[in-house]
Amino acid sequence: MTTSEEERTGPAARLGFAPGQVVQEVGYDDDVDLALRDGIESLIGQDLVDEDFGDVADVVLLWFREEDGDLADALVDAVGVLDEGGAVWLLTPKSGRDGHVDPADLQEAARTAGLVQVRSISAAVDWSGTRLVAAGR
Repeated sequence: MTTSEEERTGPAARLGFAPGQVVQEVGYDDDVDLALRDGIESLIGQDLVDEDFGDVADVVLLWFREEDGDLADALVDAVGVLDEGGAVWLLTPKSGRDGHVDPADLQEAARTAGLVQVRSISAAVDWSGTRLVAAGR
């Protein structure tokens, strides 16, 4: 199978997804960016696994909106399913969109969960992406 230009340069590729990764998706709702999801599945070569997945994941894709509850709790839960060396991609609505999460709240929640921000990206039209990894790595 030949990788298309879109797969090599699209948002999913810029997020660093790679073939064979197990990606657990948390927080799916009708507002998620379906093109981004499809791009990730195309790159990894399999479906995203859901919140009931019973094994470890290489990456947790966490869609989170301000009204979704406690972000620190959601991040702690995400860390609990990560394989060693794994990462969390936290996707939050961009500034000015319903459900936007204040960057200061994001940083505080990440610290509480033992995570540090290593990258931010415009992941989709309405979503910002923040890559978080275990502190000290």
